[in-house]
Amino acid sequence: MNILVLSWRDHKHPQAGGAEQVMREHMKGWIKGGHNVTLFSSRFVGCSKYEKSEEMEIIHEGDQYIGVKILAFIYWIRNHQKFDLVVDQFHGIPFFTPLYVHKPKLAVLQEVAREVWFLNGFPFPFNYIIGIIGFLVEPLIFLFYKKIPFMVGSKSAKNDLVSIGVFNKNITIIPHGVIIEKYKNIPKKEKIKTIVFLGALTKDKGIEDALKAFSILNEQGNYKFWVVGGGGRPYVKALHLMANKLSIRNRIRFWDFVGQKKKFELLAKAHVLINPSVREGWGLVNIEANAVGTPVVAYKSAGLVDSVKDGRSGVVIKKNSPEELAKQTIFIFENKRIFEKLQKGAISWSKEFSWEVSRKKSLSLINRVFKTKL
Repeated sequence: MNILVLSWRDHKHPQAGGAEQVMREHMKGWIKGGHNVTLFSSRFVGCSKYEKSEEMEIIHEGDQYIGVKILAFIYWIRNHQKFDLVVDQFHGIPFFTPLYVHKPKLAVLQEVAREVWFLNGFPFPFNYIIGIIGFLVEPLIFLFYKKIPFMVGSKSAKNDLVSIGVFNKNITIIPHGVIIEKYKNIPKKEKIKTIVFLGALTKDKGIEDALKAFSILNEQGNYKFWVVGGGGRPYVKALHLMANKLSIRNRIRFWDFVGQKKKFELLAKAHVLINPSVREGWGLVNIEANAVGTPVVAYKSAGLVDSVKDGRSGVVIKKNSPEELAKQTIFIFENKRIFEKLQKGAISWSKEFSWEVSRKKSLSLINRVFKTKL
């Protein structure tokens, strides 16, 4: 098949996250399976309008919010005869392909946004306006997709889709794999107990709750804190000011965005990853931390309850609050036997996820959508 994938960002975008990494891995599997893939996504500073990477064609057009969707429609009108299947990737607002694509379609979704709409990074009062509009309009958007096949990465995402009106029979769960750096010897833990936050520095990822938890921990013991991930300059500046007000500036290090190798080095050296995200489609960072023997203390949020095996790979707290994050982290540190048990469980849990297996499953799915046999 010739497959057209529509996404607001590609994996090379400076703000690309787990969703883009996941889509990239699936596309690699489809190419390996003999299909041709064209990825249409938004432009960014320094990108080429057209490029070929990992045997897929990539086209960059329009801004990541609205422009890419309008230009994707125009691109389809001009090139629809070339493609056999269209993949419509959701990120809050999809590409509305059921309105103009009359060929086989697959919707790919990480999570239903819901309350995340209110945690957007726009300035006041636009943040409230966009939050209200998004929250109210999102359920209506799915009316166009009730009969469209969906690919999701977790049971939480499937349940949210069903609750919003998508037919259960049309939703396929394909767990994400994990790619880790190969070490002869995994880097040793830091001498001082180190707690790490890894993710985009945005409100919905819970970075502010992470800083509050760090502050509580700082009052009760000798700890180091790492924040790994990038964000918008004004918000990152505000986070630095927040760290100063919480009196943890001398104990915290902001690493900004780091490469794959450095990311796993930091995860391996840290003792615990905390994840206070409001909502995830899965929570890939949890599995990445587990793969290098680092347990996770996470909020009881959609996606995180799927990727954190409570009592085995980490702890899912019962009440979402910085106080509870800190409390459970201290509990793990004060019980050496439990910490070592979680370390072993984290590694064994991470080994249950393979991109080789996930790619084969999604390859099978797109072939079923197109009504062909493998």
